[in-house]
Amino acid sequence: MQYIIGFVIALFIALTGVGAGTITVPVLILFLGVPAPVAVSIGLMFSAAVKLILVPAQVIRGNVAWRTLGFMLLGGVPGVLIGSLFLKHLVTVGSQNLLNALLGAILVGTASWQIAYSFHPMKQNADNRDRSRLLPWLMFPVGAEVGFSSAGAGALGSAALLSLTPLIPAQVVGTDIAFGFIVSLIGSGAHWFTGSANNLLLLQLIAGGVAGAVCGTMLSTRVPRRPLRLALWVWLLILGGQFLLNSYRNSTAPQKQTTGELHREHVSQATGLKLPLAK
Repeated sequence: MQYIIGFVIALFIALTGVGAGTITVPVLILFLGVPAPVAVSIGLMFSAAVKLILVPAQVIRGNVAWRTLGFMLLGGVPGVLIGSLFLKHLVTVGSQNLLNALLGAILVGTASWQIAYSFHPMKQNADNRDRSRLLPWLMFPVGAEVGFSSAGAGALGSAALLSLTPLIPAQVVGTDIAFGFIVSLIGSGAHWFTGSANNLLLLQLIAGGVAGAVCGTMLSTRVPRRPLRLALWVWLLILGGQFLLNSYRNSTAPQKQTTGELHREHVSQATGLKLPLAK
């Protein structure tokens, strides 16, 4: 099953260009029951592995604007580290329901933005002014989102580059891919040191993903990208809504155990003894 999921995710990435982390996290949580922190870590690492194949091609073609990329990383790198630390804090305090709600909100927001953005063609900035010094401030929350949820923010990065720089569309795509690779790599390193990764599952996804990426690349010229991309974002919007609905149901569900019962359960687990119920 893990190999098939990796194959399907990489296939859709190659066909639509949607970020690996955005697809991987909700699929792992909802279909494989992977804990959210582990799913985010795997999503970041899987995204970095996929983009490692894409970045060299963009560099060779001269599509990476290094100066602009530097401004993006000034905000994106601190953001991804802070987002990773915030996720670690929620895990430490045991706020699993809040974590799922935040992941759902991010997924709904990202999918909604991408759906709206897909109806706007990519055009070069008409006034041709370079305001790339504003990029660190905009990329900080983008990096924080990547570190916390692994959800890619390609549309946000592309929109910022189109609005604030005179880059041509090919350079916008190449620079945004390079930015996504670096922040995913740094974020995955931060998650690695927290010990929240599942190496076996990650390797299984990558093994299936290699075949999926090859098949997707071969089919990309035959399959219409825009309708498939729109359908995928609608599906992810529904998954995000499922996250929010599940979180709401869990928060409003009546507690089945009293404080005393929970205490007896914890003591029994620690000692192996069954404590009598209080009369």
